[in-house]
Amino acid sequence: MKVGIIGCGGIANGKHMPSLKQVEGVEMVAFCDTIPERAEQAKRDFGSKNASVYTDYRELLKDSEIEVVHVCTPNISHAEITIASLYADKHVMCEKPMAKTAEEARAMIEARDATGKKLTIGYQNRFRKDSSFLHAICAEERLGEIYYAKAKAIRRRAVPTWGVFLDEEAQGGGPLIDIGTHALDLTLWMMQNYKPKYVVGNSYHKLSQTKNAANAWGAWDPEKFTVEDSAFGFITMENGATIVLESSWALNSLDVGEAKTTLCGTLGGADMEDGLRINGEEHGLTYTKHVDLETGGVDFYDGAGETAELLEAKAWIDAVRNDKEPVVKPEEALVVTEILEAIYKSSQTGEPVFFK
Repeated sequence: MKVGIIGCGGIANGKHMPSLKQVEGVEMVAFCDTIPERAEQAKRDFGSKNASVYTDYRELLKDSEIEVVHVCTPNISHAEITIASLYADKHVMCEKPMAKTAEEARAMIEARDATGKKLTIGYQNRFRKDSSFLHAICAEERLGEIYYAKAKAIRRRAVPTWGVFLDEEAQGGGPLIDIGTHALDLTLWMMQNYKPKYVVGNSYHKLSQTKNAANAWGAWDPEKFTVEDSAFGFITMENGATIVLESSWALNSLDVGEAKTTLCGTLGGADMEDGLRINGEEHGLTYTKHVDLETGGVDFYDGAGETAELLEAKAWIDAVRNDKEPVVKPEEALVVTEILEAIYKSSQTGEPVFFK
């Protein structure tokens, strides 16, 4: 299966290309980046012997032998490139978030429907062992009705200072759209609840203007920090369930953790605060179970040494090759984008945002 990579920056090098290289029967035959040196380096590191290099994605899409395209560009171009790729008769894996805006995300689904090609979004945290195990429990309704949940994506001081992460125009937001999106996707997927009623949200620029700040990747430039440093949302679903979404790149908190969910149901609960814990009551007593995640035997897990990123790539290629529905459905990713957009809007207006 011949694959083209559009965008050869951090996420392509850190996730997509290393994973695809390990999938049997996959060949990366084309690389595109606006910086030609990055595309050339990607070809050397991951490409087939005669792989092509481009600076314009439209030229890459003219290659009729390419069956699959991975879109690994800044958020602002996700929709444009994905839609063009679908109409060029390619199946598309688009890195999260689905798009900068919900309107763009809906246009991507329309293009998927019009072309009959497959589309998925890069939410690899679904393929972690703890996530897939917990999803199986939820699917069996062992937690009962999940009516309260928390989606957690909190960093104390880990602001990405490279690329366009701090550019609101290019990205559409900061930690909420970058890492909050993973936590929300996990939570909605566990609950199997994609019907929000209204959202109340706040975003903050409290620490972004700190000069010479402590940071995992070195001090950020306050003048370039145009996105929020933290954002929080209170989401009420149509069935009355509540989700609290927490996200930050910089926050004075020791309660940190990324892509985690806490679930509270009528029969039991679960969280990812100390490994994977399941809680409940039996015979008048409460219990807490710590799940041993090193023994295998959960969805998508084929053996030791396979990362979530690799399992994501394998499942995606399998869906294309065998005409299966992708694990991450674009309709689900759209709801994530709609909720994130509503949190930003609520923060700007000071009012709740209702869904039709």
